[in-house]
Amino acid sequence: MNPNNAITAKAEVFKALGHPTRLYIVEKLGEGERCVCKFVEEIDADFSTISKHLSLLKAAGVVEDEKRGKRVYYRLRMPCVLRAAECVEGALHSAAASELVRLESK
Repeated sequence: MNPNNAITAKAEVFKALGHPTRLYIVEKLGEGERCVCKFVEEIDADFSTISKHLSLLKAAGVVEDEKRGKRVYYRLRMPCVLRAAECVEGALHSAAASELVRLESK
């Protein structure tokens, strides 16, 4: 694979994760597969909005779907993105703790 193609593909994954709703969806799919209808209930958004978010995640290769009857179920295809999200969360907590210590020492 051309190195530029690999960088572009990685950038597409990060771009797909770059929206709070899509990141929420990915974290929830880390708990197991879900029907689109479940996200519509949880996120309080219309079906077309949720479908658009899921479509972007699918196009980036982050999730995959399976139609069962009239329902479509999604699952993570790239579970390693959860580790990246945990890494970011840990770094944010660490930075917040450092800032608190700095403020308390003044």
